[in-house]
Parts: sequence; C-alpha cells; structure tokens
Amino acid sequence: MNAVHDTMSRQGLVRPRDGRMVGGVCAGLGRRFGLDPWIARLLFVLILFVIPGSQLLVYPILWILMPAEPPAYTAPAPPTTW
Repeated sequence: MNAVHDTMSRQGLVRPRDGRMVGGVCAGLGRRFGLDPWIARLLFVLILFVIPGSQLLVYPILWILMPAEPPAYTAPAPPTTW
C-alpha cells in the first residue's frame, strides 16, 4: 500500500487538506489536472449520469489509494520573554 501512496504522491495525486467536501478525491484530481475543485466535482457528477454507478466504485477506491497531503511545516514560535 505504501508503494501505491508513494507513486500517487510523485504524480501529484494527493487529497488536499483544504477544499475538501467529503474525502478530497475530486479536489485532488482537480488540483492534479489544473481544474477548480468545483469543476472537477461537476465533471464527476456529469460522468455519473453518462456511466451510472461507476463513480460509486471509483470514488471509495481512490479515497483509500490517494494519500492525504502532508501537513504544512510551521516553524515553532520564538520563545516569549516576560
């Protein structure tokens, strides 16, 4: 499973921490292909009408296989002196 996560991370397929609705799959696909997350979601729903049921299988599989975006590094705050 780690090999799949590493491969997807290298290709830019990660579920972002911001812009998620359910699992972040459409937001991650949109980011990877340069689309707004809402356009990716709309395309996902439109494809659901063309090929019914396929996305209901694909979405959970991608949710499991796509790694979450690593947390952004935040530098520790400097110590305060009183």
